[in-house]
Amino acid sequence: MDVFGSSGTRGVANEEITPAFVLQVVAAAGTVWGADRVAVARDTRHTGRMLENAAVSGLQSVGCDVDRLGVLPTPGVQAYAGREGVPAVMITASHNPPEYNGVKLIGPGGIELSVSELETVEEVFLSEVDGARSWAHTGDEFVVEDAVRRYIDGVREAVDREKIAAADLTVAIDPGHGAASLTSPRLFRELGCRVVTVNAQPDGRFPGRNPEPVEKNLGDLGRLVRASDADVGIAHDGDGDRAIFYDESGEYIEGDAALAALADAELTSDDATVAAVNVSQRLVDVCERTGAALELTPIGSTYITSRIQQLRAEGISVPVAGEGNGGIYFPEYSLARDGAYIGARFLELVAEKPASEVIGPFSGYHNVRLKLAYEERAEREAMLSAVEDVAADADAEANTTDGVRLDYGDGWVLARPSGTEPVIRVYAEARDEARAEDLAARLYDAASAARRSV
Repeated sequence: MDVFGSSGTRGVANEEITPAFVLQVVAAAGTVWGADRVAVARDTRHTGRMLENAAVSGLQSVGCDVDRLGVLPTPGVQAYAGREGVPAVMITASHNPPEYNGVKLIGPGGIELSVSELETVEEVFLSEVDGARSWAHTGDEFVVEDAVRRYIDGVREAVDREKIAAADLTVAIDPGHGAASLTSPRLFRELGCRVVTVNAQPDGRFPGRNPEPVEKNLGDLGRLVRASDADVGIAHDGDGDRAIFYDESGEYIEGDAALAALADAELTSDDATVAAVNVSQRLVDVCERTGAALELTPIGSTYITSRIQQLRAEGISVPVAGEGNGGIYFPEYSLARDGAYIGARFLELVAEKPASEVIGPFSGYHNVRLKLAYEERAEREAMLSAVEDVAADADAEANTTDGVRLDYGDGWVLARPSGTEPVIRVYAEARDEARAEDLAARLYDAASAARRSV
């Protein structure tokens, strides 16, 4: 797909993602949907209101009435879409830097569009089909005042409130100035927790930290956990569909370790789980121990969601799935990644023992994540070709589901092009830190040299 990546379409606002572009993409989606009503929401980004207005105009031009939800986490938008039976448009760039924005399309069941559905929208967009209605048949708009309240209520009622409240937990929350600033602090207080916050004022310029909840951006949260004697720290990305944790000592918890802990509490031999091709050995170990089946997909929420749906349609139980970036699914609750719900489910584990003990069995692995930016397609192709050359000579098991993953037995490395940014990402994992760094360096150095040669 030229327009949509693995999680929608994103780019630098007012350069790649302009109001005109958003209007045309969303008008194409409205034409394909043929719906009477469509919901529209945004995260807190500085350009969000501008692009939201363009999306509303595009939908109205093709005859759709619009429910304006305002600033709301993506899982809240998905919950609204599922509850009301309407498709939705989310203006967000998720974890990308402040200058970015984008469009995520959600079906009337509250589920992100599949690749085939996105391709249909893309075909209409690229063909420049004009679905505009006459003036008398353009859509109206309605402001939904209680979207935040209804989202919080839905999460609160879906978790074990009594168990969490009885544990008398102190929770440190870093919403990163994003959409979860309006929801997570309130939710966890209503779950009976003492809540302390950092970066919790909505601000689309993200002055406290960048939206991506990775360790280098979360130093303030670790310090807050220690200063407040909190039991756990929870961080979100810009649109609130991911959760990353700190333990009671203010130590960062790898997202892969949190996924493994949550999966270990859910999976049995009758179940399957779904993860992307950059899956950690931690989850592989859980599946081997529990007897659960592990299904791998290309990286991206769209692919994981589609595979979960396929398995469930076949009658296979999928109680938990996701990626090690904090995006975890609990399909019996929702086929949406929901940072607040993920956080609450982790608190159910912390209510029984400290966070450090919850993730203790899943420690001992070292992860390296690198990225190489490119400007021209020729650079991208040269880098990928160099990675393939390394793979051809490697004494490792290769997987080409998405990019190239090499499994060496004592560690693995993956290189793939991002679906949302002009970068090649390199991931590596091993029990020995030096080994993980060496595996990552092999592909990173080869790609870097190839880029310089273009």
